[in-house]
Amino acid sequence: MYTSECQLEVRYYECDQMGIVHHSNYVRFFECGRDQMMKELGIPIEKMEEENIMFPVVSLEIHFKIPSRMGDTLKVATTLTKMPMAKMLFDQRIYNQKDELVCYGNVVVGFISADRRVPIRAPRSLTEKIAEYFPEDVK
Repeated sequence: MYTSECQLEVRYYECDQMGIVHHSNYVRFFECGRDQMMKELGIPIEKMEEENIMFPVVSLEIHFKIPSRMGDTLKVATTLTKMPMAKMLFDQRIYNQKDELVCYGNVVVGFISADRRVPIRAPRSLTEKIAEYFPEDVK
């Protein structure tokens, strides 16, 4: 298992007239967390795209606990829960500056060949980089 964290400031345009973050922005916050994780693992999305790999979101689930507000600093904690094969499963949680749980959820991302537009297994360049975090899953 591997966990990554990133910090985000809530901006004015992400809020409604009451100063509360609109629910649609949490999808982007989750994506920022996954992007940060991939960079930390040494496999940024740009590198995967150069290898002709695309990462479509297959499913997304978010459970909201408390609202975020303009001016909050959010911590996005992203955990890769198991060794990817045909998909990657991310557990994601967002906390405010008081370390209160704002929301939690999971995102499933698949792998597609960019030129053939067909599903593929996790690329070796990706699995080799993260194998050390899942020794029980690596054969």
